[in-house]
Amino acid sequence: MDKIKDNYDIMVIGAGVVGGLIARSLSFFNAAICIVDRHIDAAMGASGANSGIVHGGYDAKSGSLKAKFNILGTAMMEETCRKLGVPYKNTGSFVIAFGPDDELELARLYENGIKGGIKGLELISGEEARKLEPALNETVTKALWSKTAGVVSPYKLNISAVENAVINGVDYLRETTVTEIQRTENGFNVITDKGALNTKVIVNCAGIYADEIAGMVNDGFFSLTPRKGEYLLIDRSEGGLVKRVIFQTPSEKGKGVLVMTTVDGNLLIGPDANIAASKEDISTHADSLDFVYKTALKSCSNLHLDKVITSFAGLRATPDTGDFIIGESRKVPGFYNVAGIESPGLSSAPAIAEFVANEISEILGGLPYKENYIEVLESHEFFRDMTMDEKERAIKENPEHGRLVCRCESVTEAEVLESIRRPAGARTVDGVKRRTRAGMGRCQGGFCMPTVVEILSKELKIEKEEVLKGDRGSYILAGRNRG
Repeated sequence: MDKIKDNYDIMVIGAGVVGGLIARSLSFFNAAICIVDRHIDAAMGASGANSGIVHGGYDAKSGSLKAKFNILGTAMMEETCRKLGVPYKNTGSFVIAFGPDDELELARLYENGIKGGIKGLELISGEEARKLEPALNETVTKALWSKTAGVVSPYKLNISAVENAVINGVDYLRETTVTEIQRTENGFNVITDKGALNTKVIVNCAGIYADEIAGMVNDGFFSLTPRKGEYLLIDRSEGGLVKRVIFQTPSEKGKGVLVMTTVDGNLLIGPDANIAASKEDISTHADSLDFVYKTALKSCSNLHLDKVITSFAGLRATPDTGDFIIGESRKVPGFYNVAGIESPGLSSAPAIAEFVANEISEILGGLPYKENYIEVLESHEFFRDMTMDEKERAIKENPEHGRLVCRCESVTEAEVLESIRRPAGARTVDGVKRRTRAGMGRCQGGFCMPTVVEILSKELKIEKEEVLKGDRGSYILAGRNRG
């Protein structure tokens, strides 16, 4: 554990984007708060393998929590990102039809959106859609245009939220797995693999494991199915192919395979949707990725497999209730579930966080706000985005900017060091990657990884053999050749 108190007012279990934003909102109150997470870093679960779409909200069932928080969260997202220094783009999205049956589905989505009060919805012809997105296939007959949709970096949003919470005094207890929860007179005794913690209130944001955490207090009234989605990430040279997020008409499994340009400029296609073998199964498979590619070709034929730089998979926590699960347990006072936050969970996260923080404050009798809490992080300009004059000044001020670690993404040694030294900073190669983009280029860390390993070793004061790529057990070096 990074830091520990004997007793807390609030414990947030789970450091994903929802847990991180809830902890941030709670950190504005005068209370003793901690985040407990089994991973070594934030954004290690669904939030780190997410398409990053801010949905328009037209497809959620009217009256559902998904509909409510999607609308509110999308409206809050741009301002939340600005405060946290996270890039956001209001790109809009298309749902495209390929014939009469699909067009009926578009009409249903449009009517559902209008009924739910969604702004900026328009049904347009295939010809009009192709004028706006020339890469769309000629077989597209109609499109639902959602003008409020956008894209964001899900892991940057997650990491910045946790950092903001830590700056405001929240204890971030990494690599700490909850194994048992006991009721006490004043709340809960939480047993972890690192020791016991006491807290008055628990906020259960444990992602795919939220049903198991709820079961520890005999409140397991819901179950979560791990639904896996696999993606292909394409080089940034192809990123301008589409400006908007391109969906096909959805199915019972979800919103389907999309084509989009990420906020960082890569082309992303996927995901499929299959039940995973386990809650730890993030493997990718040739047949699934082939399905993703061939399905995406139906939207845009100009997709090239030789431009793919990596593939990955993420798990969605699909609840058997069919909706988000948000609220205090009816059986266990002080135990608050925030579970089943599948799509549109990212879009909904800022609104969920604000709502839950206010609810927790009321549970604790109305918490006062801190006098000087921080909700705006200092702006940060990446070296790669600077002009030549700005780069020269940066190098003069800090010579470590004069040493490039990652050539693909123009990441300097100074930036790698800062990513480790920041509050809730990086502890792994992937942690550095998510904060700086070192290793996200064409070579996928082939050149820069050894240098990042060396820097992590020095900064964390550990042997190079102890440096991890991602989570527990992901060692990069097995030993040294003494010959």
